[in-house]
Amino acid sequence: MKPVRLMSGFMTVGVWTLASRLLGFLREILIAAYIGPGPLLDAFVAAFRLPNLFRRFFAEGAFNAAFVPMFAKRLEAGEDPQGFARDALNLLGVTVLALTGLSMVFMPALVWATAGGFVGDERFDLATGFGRILFPYILFMSLAALFSGVLNATGRFAASAAAPVLLNIFTCSAMVAASQLGQDVMTWLIWTIPFAGVAQLALLWVASARAGISLRPSLPRLTPEMKQLVKVAVPAGLAMGVTQVNLVVGQLAASNFENAVSWLFIADRLYQLPLGVVGIAVGVVLLPDLSRRLRAGDEQGARDALSRAGEFSLLLTVPSALAFLAIPMPLVSVLYQRGATGPDDVAAIALAVAIYGAGLPAFVLQKVLQPLYFAREDTRSPFHFALVAMVINGVLALGLQPVMGWISPAIGATAAGWGMVILLWRGTAKMGESARFDSRFHQRSLRIVLASLIMAVVLYGAALLLAPILTMAYWRYIALLGLVILGALVYFTVGQKIGALRLAEFKSALRRRKA
Repeated sequence: MKPVRLMSGFMTVGVWTLASRLLGFLREILIAAYIGPGPLLDAFVAAFRLPNLFRRFFAEGAFNAAFVPMFAKRLEAGEDPQGFARDALNLLGVTVLALTGLSMVFMPALVWATAGGFVGDERFDLATGFGRILFPYILFMSLAALFSGVLNATGRFAASAAAPVLLNIFTCSAMVAASQLGQDVMTWLIWTIPFAGVAQLALLWVASARAGISLRPSLPRLTPEMKQLVKVAVPAGLAMGVTQVNLVVGQLAASNFENAVSWLFIADRLYQLPLGVVGIAVGVVLLPDLSRRLRAGDEQGARDALSRAGEFSLLLTVPSALAFLAIPMPLVSVLYQRGATGPDDVAAIALAVAIYGAGLPAFVLQKVLQPLYFAREDTRSPFHFALVAMVINGVLALGLQPVMGWISPAIGATAAGWGMVILLWRGTAKMGESARFDSRFHQRSLRIVLASLIMAVVLYGAALLLAPILTMAYWRYIALLGLVILGALVYFTVGQKIGALRLAEFKSALRRRKA
């Protein structure tokens, strides 16, 4: 398998994920304008985070880490991959259905555990009510994750990458419609999310059938294969879901401060744009590719795949991180300051964006390093590393509150992200050459950092010059667009000159993706 196919996979997933994240951007802009930071948005964030937390355990995180290598092995060997996938679907469905029922009954306890600062005010009852409507989303998304795993293992990435677009289309349409009809925007928003989950599941179910894996639900069977799947998946749940767990810990800390949950939520969504585009693309494509190469004994191919994935990650996340550090105020003010979101909210969100931005490369590098373990069906090591990272996050997010106040969760999340990367990297020492970045990666990574630093300096200076225009109605959008274009031109021009990147490689990957 040639590296260009790997890059083509990154581009396919990255393009669809970019579309989803841009629409997600629009969703957060509408939320900030129609609802704004306050008790209502705090309650929504806490409620929506619960299914998203469990989604990392039962869906994209634990399940894919365990399911994809095992399914891919049976697919290549012709050992009844459809039967294996059917048993996994049934077991997953029953498990998550039981979880959904229990969670809806004990929703007040879940809200208390994840947003204890809400107790005693209106946010607690709001979050409990919202949570009971939103939690069934986890059932649809967990089943959708299985079909995504099937498609990814067969080398079909487009449908699973496109499915999240539906959620953002549904929610944006619902909020605009509610506003135009004079209805309550929040009510339309929360009821739309479960229906969007049904649409995503239907899309992937049909795509999987067209790929030759047609699954029908039946009674679950706890076969030896399913026991092995569970054994691998349980520790992977925490390892892959560490970011969400850290966000919940951060939310628990932020719930003690007025509007802090809303500020951190909006900031989190901004840095999630590059994280999602790059991190998801790398995580989705790299795991099945590494699994196939290692089973074939292709150590050099595995090393090449790892190194190119690392390059692709740094190529886009390092400049994004430095842009968040250089111009957070222009970004946040232009994107979010309108309607219910005022200047004080913007200043707080911008501070959080800068801190999260410092951890962005770490969050993406985790997606590069974790597949090295999962491809070897080793989920225990990342599990142990995740425990350490959670301790770092918890100590800083809660311990720094008396000194740093509401911003301590962002500091904790960033520190935990880098701690996790260091542990994952050190743990690869026993894996041999296939887990080592090659010399090209080391050379290019230094040049990527240099090109990004030059871009950041130019952006900072340009933002100072454009400061008056960035506060003007309508003109501020053009000014921000100009900053983005300037930053991209500087970065790619300098990067091409000093050898941080080769534009010809992008063109080659795009041609292969279209072929």
